[in-house]
Amino acid sequence: MMLLNSLASLYFLAAVAFAVPAQEKRIHHQPDLSDHAHDDAHSFQYDHEAFLGKEEAKTFDQLTPEESKDRLAKIVDRIDTDKDGYISHGELHYWIKHRQRRYIEENVNKHWKDYDKNQDNKISWEEYKNTTYGYYLGEEFDDIDDKETYKSMLKRDERRFKMADRDSDGIATREEFTAFLHPEEFDYMKDLVIQETVEDIDKNGDGKINLEEYIGDMYTAEDGESEPDWVQTEKKHFSEIRDTNKDGYLDADEVGQWVLPGEVDHADNEAKHLIHETDTDKDGRLSLPEILDKMDFIKTSTITDYGGMRVDGRDEL
Repeated sequence: MMLLNSLASLYFLAAVAFAVPAQEKRIHHQPDLSDHAHDDAHSFQYDHEAFLGKEEAKTFDQLTPEESKDRLAKIVDRIDTDKDGYISHGELHYWIKHRQRRYIEENVNKHWKDYDKNQDNKISWEEYKNTTYGYYLGEEFDDIDDKETYKSMLKRDERRFKMADRDSDGIATREEFTAFLHPEEFDYMKDLVIQETVEDIDKNGDGKINLEEYIGDMYTAEDGESEPDWVQTEKKHFSEIRDTNKDGYLDADEVGQWVLPGEVDHADNEAKHLIHETDTDKDGRLSLPEILDKMDFIKTSTITDYGGMRVDGRDEL
């Protein structure tokens, strides 16, 4: 039974709320470079994961210092595509983007085998529906406490599946299934991303988001708790930045500008940041000694976070 997978699909667009600042959890920059907030004042974990890949970062921390240096040297050699002994901004930017793409591919592959029951290298809506909701379909969710939520999930999954299914044949190719799992990566799915975001936050059902709903999606005050400073900042952002027509609401166009800021290249920004922090001789590129000299920075930063690099002897960088 795959109800948990459906929950993951339903709420994927909300990002990882416990790991990113609440005020940024709705924004779909590209696949997250890291689950960690990018705050060098407190931690370099974001940069560590961006450079190595998320899975690699987890295993990297288990190595001895010498093993870490050896493995990092191999990664640096892979990033240095022109083999001049240095990592340029372009090479680092390409590497981070590569890790983003790799993460999406691996995520799709992980789910593919769960749903392609007849192994025809396609996933039909019936396969997905029966695998995810199977037992509960016949019972109309009667034995589930919050059955209306599950009915809504089924309806929403079907709408997203049909939107991803470009030829409307009821069967998803691998690319279409990727669009189903990662709609923010596909231009033809972006209206749906916006629609789902509005539906999640719009509690009164008027089709737009007011300030109370906007803040309520990020923060709920506990009894006796003082409001954090960032909440006040977000209120200002709502009125001064997000609400562009100043009518007191976010409509679909304004929500799109908020959650899908496509003009921002975060991989490019992260590459620049990593070079700035690690380039001790300020020549605009990174050498292996510079990277090894900042080993603590790398091991707690985004250089290695995105998508499944392993330290098991297989060179899957």
